[in-house]
Amino acid sequence: MNGFSKYVLRQLFVGMILVTVGLTCIIWLSQSLRFIEMIVNRGLSAGMFVYLTVLLLPNFLVLVLPIALFTVVVFTYSKLINDRELVVMRAAGLSQFSLALPALILASAVTLFGYALNLYLVPQSYTMFRDLQWDIRYNYSHILLREGAFNSVTDGITVYVRQRTNEGQLLGILVHDQRDKDHPFTLMAAKGAMVQTDEGARVVMFDGNRQEVDKDTNKFSILYFDRYVFDLSTTRKKITERYREPRERSLKELFNIEQVSKKELNPKNYGKFIVEGHKRLVSPLAALGFTLVGLACLIYGNFSRRTQTRQVATAIAIMVALQGSALGLDSLVAKNLDLIPLMYVHGVLPIVLGFLFMMQPQIRRQPAPRPNSA
Repeated sequence: MNGFSKYVLRQLFVGMILVTVGLTCIIWLSQSLRFIEMIVNRGLSAGMFVYLTVLLLPNFLVLVLPIALFTVVVFTYSKLINDRELVVMRAAGLSQFSLALPALILASAVTLFGYALNLYLVPQSYTMFRDLQWDIRYNYSHILLREGAFNSVTDGITVYVRQRTNEGQLLGILVHDQRDKDHPFTLMAAKGAMVQTDEGARVVMFDGNRQEVDKDTNKFSILYFDRYVFDLSTTRKKITERYREPRERSLKELFNIEQVSKKELNPKNYGKFIVEGHKRLVSPLAALGFTLVGLACLIYGNFSRRTQTRQVATAIAIMVALQGSALGLDSLVAKNLDLIPLMYVHGVLPIVLGFLFMMQPQIRRQPAPRPNSA
């Protein structure tokens, strides 16, 4: 690798890191707003919230990396053209391939990293995210009841806690259970604690009473107790198995989805799983395809002394069209699996055409004829 390639590669790498970080932060912030409800209503700690959203970062990188690379390649090469650096290097004898080599090296590295994300990191991180999200929603040992507020634990169950000590003890507990509309009751206790057992979460209350009003006779009854155990595990419908989305499954499992139990998977969704498997093999090629599209538009033919506005606009339009058509193609192929080869054509065609256009020899403009002197 010559000095020019190292110089350009360094600019591309630094720029791609900055653009990737910026775009990822924007997407991460917008997506993390979905989990504010867990902080407000479920008392999720800030550390757990950050960990939960960080698990989604590999999913964001799959989308961000090809776009960030395209943006940096177009910006960097346009700047090199405007500064006449590519003109000098071409005049020094560098070929089209040599001029594009730094971008192709970085695009190849991003493509390989994209395969690592799709084949390992994304399914693993998304599975961890879904497991943690499921655990927060259905395991009451992870729910911190807010002090001084009426916490709606589930439909028909309201819990109030006056104070929570550093040791986890609950002071001033009120539980109103109206799941049975005909026989609602209220529990009040001076103190208690939330414990986790093999059968589920329990709230153990001490020094309290159980109050109930008979709707038929309007008779009020109260039962005093020294110790009372309220079962939270029965407040939700038991769900024995969590549905696993396509992004959570391995490539081998996606391509053998017919072997999955029909109780776990609706046969109508087979197409989505098959498409997800092929998408993992095709989507990393977008980094190489977008890069070659940008290079073909910028370094094909002669370098103009004017700005590269038209070439840049053409490259952006092609990239947006490729990205949009990829999204539409996924939905189309999921309904008709016979169209799966189109996904590979869509991924490979920009690479082939971009490379062929980029390698076209330089177009030399003929000088304008001088006017005849009188």
